[in-house]
Amino acid sequence: MIKKRKLITFDWAIKRLLRSKANFGILEGFLSELLKEEITILDILESESNKDDKFDKFNRVDLKVRNQKQEIIIIEIQYDREYDYLQRIFYGVSKTAIEGMKESQSYGGITKVISINILYFDLGSGTDYIYKGTTRFVGLHNHDLLELNEKQKQLFQKESVEALYPEYYLIKINRFNDIARDTLDEWIYFLKNEEIKESFTAKGLKEAAEKLSVMKLPEEEQKAYEHYKDDLHYQASMFESSYGDGYHVGEVKGMEKGIAKGRVEGRVEGQSLLLARLLVRRFGLLPQWATEKVTRATEQELEAWGDAILTASTLEAVFNTDATH
Repeated sequence: MIKKRKLITFDWAIKRLLRSKANFGILEGFLSELLKEEITILDILESESNKDDKFDKFNRVDLKVRNQKQEIIIIEIQYDREYDYLQRIFYGVSKTAIEGMKESQSYGGITKVISINILYFDLGSGTDYIYKGTTRFVGLHNHDLLELNEKQKQLFQKESVEALYPEYYLIKINRFNDIARDTLDEWIYFLKNEEIKESFTAKGLKEAAEKLSVMKLPEEEQKAYEHYKDDLHYQASMFESSYGDGYHVGEVKGMEKGIAKGRVEGRVEGQSLLLARLLVRRFGLLPQWATEKVTRATEQELEAWGDAILTASTLEAVFNTDATH
């Protein structure tokens, strides 16, 4: 039997609560269960990996932490379907790995990066709900695995070649069948359902049940959270109606190039959906005033905003409005 609790979604917790050292135990529990080793978080790092480049659409991650082994762990939660998401995480990991490297430093100083992606859409065609990606070198003739020699193990403090390179975890939440077979599944259950069973024993979940209750939030924070949830549902339904698996590859490429004024069968509705999707990918979750502007816009306004998004550095600049709207 499930004792239902109205718990905060993990993405909201990451943005508002889990950055506090007092709540590190929740995040450490999740990481320990996923990575199958004890994880201690030393600090939270800047989550914009390149603040100077406002046009870099991959410069934001939900959370970036450093563990006790000086590895960097990136956590990203994604609701919106992106067909190039695999390239996106590769870009983000590569950028993170080299951005802290000093010019005179040897390659041995490159930081190990672990990319954890919590996806609320079905990426690719696999049937599992958790995938791990690593780098290994296998002989073409003898099919043996390339290993580190003893000097390299001592230098890098690693036991395998695979341990030197980034690791990728793809957690496809919607693929999970709600049957918790182990402690990691208990965490996946929570991520999907925002509920924790009394029988769950996974690290961090007990603390999560105590600290992530919506009712424990201040009143203003509760209102902000409910508004956030409403926006997520609205955008999900709006995108789903237009961007199912059947839309054309040409449309995807057009969006990637920043072309927001292309017509979908000549309908203004299609143009507004294209623009809204591109705005979300560029600036993140849209506030209510922005979604209202897009849904009520004329064809001429949509085309003008589509041009503006190519050069605008803020959401307000796209619509040529101030912060008061």
